[in-house]
Amino acid sequence: MGRLAVEQVVTVDGYAAEPDGGIGFFEAFAPEDLVDENQLEFMQHVDAILFGANTYRMFTDYWPTADADAEPVAEPINRLPKFVVSNTLADAPWGDGSIEILRGDGAEAAAALKQRFERIVVWGSLTLADALFEAGLVEEVRLRMVPVLIGDGRSFTPSGLERRRLALDSITPHPSGYVGMNYRVR
Repeated sequence: MGRLAVEQVVTVDGYAAEPDGGIGFFEAFAPEDLVDENQLEFMQHVDAILFGANTYRMFTDYWPTADADAEPVAEPINRLPKFVVSNTLADAPWGDGSIEILRGDGAEAAAALKQRFERIVVWGSLTLADALFEAGLVEEVRLRMVPVLIGDGRSFTPSGLERRRLALDSITPHPSGYVGMNYRVR
């Protein structure tokens, strides 16, 4: 059975979205943070990408045509099999092709993907990530903390989540103040 990693960009005060749902705080990433060797190494071991519908929409606006020389992570993002959990999307174009839409319950869809792939990453997709945390399907938490405080917003985990212990695998600080942290869920 495969492993599922949830990766979130968060502020220092732990928010993954602003109170209005925006992600303007992503601007705190410095240009040098875009070539993150830890992220590229992680992507070498990912077999599939899973999105919620909103994050899929954000990704498809940019990544299919991103310059892989400027953004090295664009190559694996575009090469790997991608799936979107949605009961409302009619289709899911990606560049010149499309990706598979998984209908129904997000946790059930993710559990089925874990039977097919060794390592799956979920980026953003807060509603989907909530369901995955609540179902106990998340084995790895990757936080990409940007050096900014916003004071209020949406946590990267569902409210009322049962306490879970994490084991730190690695921490990668960057001169700009951005910090990558990788945890295993116990």
